[in-house]
Amino acid sequence: MTIELAKELIRRRSVTPEDAGCQHVIAARLQRIAFSAEHLRYGEVDNLWIAHGRGSPVVTLLGHTDVVPTGPASAWTSDPFVPEIRDGHLYGRGAADMKGSVAAMTTALERFVARRPKHTGTAALLLTSDEEGEAQNGTRKVVEHLTGKGTRIDYCLVGEPSSRDKLGDSIKNGRRGSLTGQLTVHGVQGHVAYPHLADNPIHSAAPALAELCATEWDRGNAYYPPTSFQISNVNGGTGADNVIPGAVEILFNFRFSTALNEDEISKRVTQLLDRHGLKYRLDWRPASQPFLTPSGRLLDAVKQVVQEFTGLAPELSTGGGTSDGRFVAPAGAEVVELGPLNRTIHKVDECVNVNDLETLSSMYEKILERMLT
Repeated sequence: MTIELAKELIRRRSVTPEDAGCQHVIAARLQRIAFSAEHLRYGEVDNLWIAHGRGSPVVTLLGHTDVVPTGPASAWTSDPFVPEIRDGHLYGRGAADMKGSVAAMTTALERFVARRPKHTGTAALLLTSDEEGEAQNGTRKVVEHLTGKGTRIDYCLVGEPSSRDKLGDSIKNGRRGSLTGQLTVHGVQGHVAYPHLADNPIHSAAPALAELCATEWDRGNAYYPPTSFQISNVNGGTGADNVIPGAVEILFNFRFSTALNEDEISKRVTQLLDRHGLKYRLDWRPASQPFLTPSGRLLDAVKQVVQEFTGLAPELSTGGGTSDGRFVAPAGAEVVELGPLNRTIHKVDECVNVNDLETLSSMYEKILERMLT
């Protein structure tokens, strides 16, 4: 039963990059019905590739067993690692993001293989404990490993929480790219009573930051909203109220569409900073690239199955954060995300509707049937 498996996973304190044995629980269940399993550990990260059948198409369900920290446990109505059902909802860290989906995927695979043991192609499950963290030793490395042994994922169904108000009302057929910049603006430290003997980098940076915030980077396109710029951290000063700081550090992030790329962003930011005459250092973190599945067999199957089970015509979306689908799409796979409501993810009292999880498992099974029979 999906709910019982979800409870078992929630009990395991798998705060990223820990897996806490979740993947072994799932592997043991699926190996009993002739799935072959590879446990792949890179650094501190556990990954699982488990498959049934052979050849193409390779249809992969993609998820993660790690969760974000809970924050103060005292703020929760019940212990975040002791699953509890209240008013038809399963509470616990990871219930929605995404141990509930992982449980639904596992039970869907169990039923699918039991009913169709001689299905065409390969039914697979890829799990990582590195999605909520740096995402360097998780899905990215597994895809490289699979490519090295000649395995290509053709279709990838991601279980990230994609729904807004009702299960299946929104599915994601792409994600925006993410690019983070760390800007250090240099000045001259001094006494606040003698500003003519100092150079306040916060004052110098402010007009440039205001322009960055007001800039229209693009207008998006048919599939993506406009690129957004957000400042996430500003750090400057000694802590004293009578000292002009010698430097200020600003951390910012772009979420960008396919209408723009990281080279264009970098060039425009540099030109703007230079125009303001700043003394600065700008370091960029490697970007996550946007991906898109505008049409295809998987997208059609997901839309049809959602409508069959819920009566809803799902809206296509590329909003939200990043997902590990970005590591699968570049090799040419169709990638679609279908999961539970995202209202409580990363929040205190995270929860998922119990009936939604069972329905989700049935939808995953039906999608496998459409793709592999």
